[in-house]
Amino acid sequence: MADRPNVLLITADHMRRDAIGCNGASFVRTPNLDGLAARGVTFANSCTPNPICVPGRASITTGNYSHFATGTKNNGGRIHDNQPRIAQHFTDAGYHTLAIGKLHYVPYSAPGEPRLLHGFQHAELCEEGRIIGRFDPTGKTWGLEDYHDWLMQTGWGGYERAHAIGNNDAHAAASPLPEEFHEESWVATRTIANLDTHLRRNADQPFFAWASFTKPHSPYDPPRPWDAMYDPREIPPPAGDLDLLCDRDPMYRTWPVAYGWDLMSPEAIQNSRAHYFGLVSFQDHNIGRILAYLEDAGQLDNTIVVYSADHGDLLGDFRCFFKCNMFQGSVGVPLIIAGPGVVAQGSVDAVAGLQDILPTVAEMSGNPLSQSVHGENLQPVLEGSAPRVRDYYISQCLDSPNQRYMVRSEQWKYVYHELGGVEELYDEVEDRQELVNLASQRPELVAELRGVLIDWVREMGDEQMLDASGDLVVSGKSTMTCDCFNAGRLGWRWY
Repeated sequence: MADRPNVLLITADHMRRDAIGCNGASFVRTPNLDGLAARGVTFANSCTPNPICVPGRASITTGNYSHFATGTKNNGGRIHDNQPRIAQHFTDAGYHTLAIGKLHYVPYSAPGEPRLLHGFQHAELCEEGRIIGRFDPTGKTWGLEDYHDWLMQTGWGGYERAHAIGNNDAHAAASPLPEEFHEESWVATRTIANLDTHLRRNADQPFFAWASFTKPHSPYDPPRPWDAMYDPREIPPPAGDLDLLCDRDPMYRTWPVAYGWDLMSPEAIQNSRAHYFGLVSFQDHNIGRILAYLEDAGQLDNTIVVYSADHGDLLGDFRCFFKCNMFQGSVGVPLIIAGPGVVAQGSVDAVAGLQDILPTVAEMSGNPLSQSVHGENLQPVLEGSAPRVRDYYISQCLDSPNQRYMVRSEQWKYVYHELGGVEELYDEVEDRQELVNLASQRPELVAELRGVLIDWVREMGDEQMLDASGDLVVSGKSTMTCDCFNAGRLGWRWY
């Protein structure tokens, strides 16, 4: 068993593809991720199949789209028992499997009940207060979230939210916690500790480990001195503004008012961006700690390392933050793969995404899946024997009547909105920031890509997207209103 490669899956939350040095952000300091990409492959056009947390993670876990894996394209849904599951697959193959950090597998288990882990033999959770808020907002019940319990033992319990900024709040501040007590440090420390315990006990058994960092998801709260790494006056400003959204989904223009972003000054937005990039560099530092441990343990050369994220963050683009849309800041995620079996090096243009991770690492580790999945095996690209494994990449988001879909090639992006039947078209080579919607100027290309989407939803059995005539469905009214967003939803306090 010793010659079988280990697999280390590292994920972020809200990590834009273009927020890393090797993906074009020359001002961002990410030496460890840049080094990983230099000895492997970074996908310049990688995306999430669904730019929301739970469905994005369901696709990582199952290799399938969320409408098939959980029955919903929204931020919920339990993974069906008949789905392949990445941890169970490697457990059955004789690997030691462990997860540290944010899994976001729902529904969360009540106190005293077994956790929903989908095959992991060991897990330590940091769910950013979501389980605590669900079962004991006082934060006094032990066993709900391991990171919170650990902070309580160290004397720092509750201070992870002492800055009073919540999960869905775009404002920024330094974390009150010292660096070594921050959740990003905890994920790295516990990953290293668990890998060390396993390797000391059974070095001949390969491992599958998922180090799931919770950042740079808001709150944008890097610990000192990482909060001051980037001068907000010097980093690039966000792309576009609200006035560019007049020919796109009308819901977009309600978000700044709903969340209070319209009250943020340009300087406040720059400050949030600076803190976000501080979190990116802090995460890179902690990823470096894990990789350094593996190298010192003599395991790095025999470990397939994958880095990605569930979705991105608009980070002020078009005066919006967060996710749930098909702009590149939201749907574009990093995908870096290095290790044994990876021959190609540097950036590749092939469109790829999260559902490709399971079939790829299963094949690369010599443990192929026994059932087919929606994802593609990226080995031909990684080995340098083929430039791509698909012509088009599809992303989906939200349930009817708010469905949004994307068809992405290496050059073009087509977006369809159920609400109003709005269409968008972008040239991703000439207009990487997606400032100009070309849908009205290229009707023949729009029709072609609309046909690709119709064929795909038929093949995938996604009935919600088709009307009685077999065309893409159009709705005239959204169920999402400003009334559904309020201060409580921002998560300012969960205990």
